[in-house]
Amino acid sequence: MTFFDTLSRSFADVDTSKGTDTMQFLEASEGLVKMFDLLGSSAFSVVQSDMNGNIKKIRERYLSNPTANDTLENLCATEAPEKKRTATEGLLWLNRGLDFTAKALRRSVDDPSEELNVSFTKSYEVTLKKFHSFVVRPVFSLAMKACPYRKDFLEKLGGDNETTKQQMTVWLSALENIVARNNALFQSHPEYIKGM
Repeated sequence: MTFFDTLSRSFADVDTSKGTDTMQFLEASEGLVKMFDLLGSSAFSVVQSDMNGNIKKIRERYLSNPTANDTLENLCATEAPEKKRTATEGLLWLNRGLDFTAKALRRSVDDPSEELNVSFTKSYEVTLKKFHSFVVRPVFSLAMKACPYRKDFLEKLGGDNETTKQQMTVWLSALENIVARNNALFQSHPEYIKGM
């Protein structure tokens, strides 16, 4: 059994046919947060806490009206006229965290000789770093240095074998697709994230 077999929902199973299904997206995102446990360092607890906080903001909005907030697109649209757009801000930051993770894992998949600490550091530099203050950056820098060796991480995922690699590739491609969809949503509606 691999880590991907334990997920309640893979990003590959999130319905995006009429927009990104909010509840399915949240379930898949919770699975990604659990992946940080496999990295085995308490330094990642800050990342996990931040992502879980943003998931909670989106879930609270969704539960306030599941019909109106059935997709991420609808959720942002219904919240747009409000002064405080808590769930939209949560989605913006969660998506940044997902993008950071996706880019790090993509580097690792594409270059089997690169250690995780390098993959995560390089990803951080092109994703989250520009949004973080000089106070937060060292916390993330510490987390990157605490990454396990690539071979140890692969063992925790399910082993360095074709099954694990295949599942990782499908899951990662779907994650990248959803991150791109969310980025496109914010680019086409800059008013959603104005002032954030």
